[in-house]
Amino acid sequence: MIEVERLTRYFGQKKAVDNLSFQVQPGEVLGFLGPNGAGKSTTMKMLAGFLRPSSGYARISGYEVQDQPIAAQRCLGYLPEGAPLYADMTPADLLNFVAGVRGYRGLERTKKIASVVEQVHLNAVLQQPIETLSKGFKRRVGLAQAILHDPLVLILDEPTDGLDPNQKHQVRALIQNMAQDKVIVLSTHILEEVDAVCSRAIIINDGRLLADATPAELLARSPMHGAVTIELDAEQNIDIAILKRIPGVATVENLAEPSSYRLYPKPNQAIIANVNQAVCNQNWQVRAITLERGRLDEVFRNLTTQNTITQRHRTAS
Repeated sequence: MIEVERLTRYFGQKKAVDNLSFQVQPGEVLGFLGPNGAGKSTTMKMLAGFLRPSSGYARISGYEVQDQPIAAQRCLGYLPEGAPLYADMTPADLLNFVAGVRGYRGLERTKKIASVVEQVHLNAVLQQPIETLSKGFKRRVGLAQAILHDPLVLILDEPTDGLDPNQKHQVRALIQNMAQDKVIVLSTHILEEVDAVCSRAIIINDGRLLADATPAELLARSPMHGAVTIELDAEQNIDIAILKRIPGVATVENLAEPSSYRLYPKPNQAIIANVNQAVCNQNWQVRAITLERGRLDEVFRNLTTQNTITQRHRTAS
């Protein structure tokens, strides 16, 4: 449904996107991650046909974006970064205009607009000038115009930026519901969003692909993945050497909280059962035992900072 092959874009001497290749299939929600300036928005603009690549190509539903832009864009819904809108229009005016551009007339246009207004909860501000809306409502208007024609492919650049927690939940639920029969590419800097709605994630930096994996696979790269935290009753003093002797344990960290320890597993070892057994054998009084899933922020930071260091070395040499 989306096919990207060796996509590259220069701005002067600056290479913003560097030989990027990936595919996205129906039913996938692809999280597109990277630090500021990594090339995310530039890639999305090339996918949507708003920016011409320096080399390489992108296809949407089999249509090459540069050679067949109208055919590709008929299949596409696009929410740009910042949700640029006609500030003097109302949401009703804007959606009516977009529906007309998309070719809808009469009752069909009315039904399309009513459906999308209900989906993104815009009734309260439908007749209010867009320039007077909050950042969150502007984002929802932008999302409404992107999905109005029920596209096969959705490209969403920071779709929950500026939304409050309740609004974020609504938009995430909408994305999950639409993902059943669409391809969705979701650029975000909110890592919890990847875990919440994405079936796959790509991490880029300096325009280069660093990782392409499921959220679970990325979590497995975290040093915290599979670690076990034990919180004991405060009056207990235990010999940390006992913890270190638990089968599968590589290291033990004495945490700042009284009588709390974090046990890190050896590679490819699951230690939770052995920790539980040790607690029973030692008759420790435990307040909590927690199995750590891993932390996406650790993985993200490790990948992107290491890539930046490598790039500096290459430039210096």
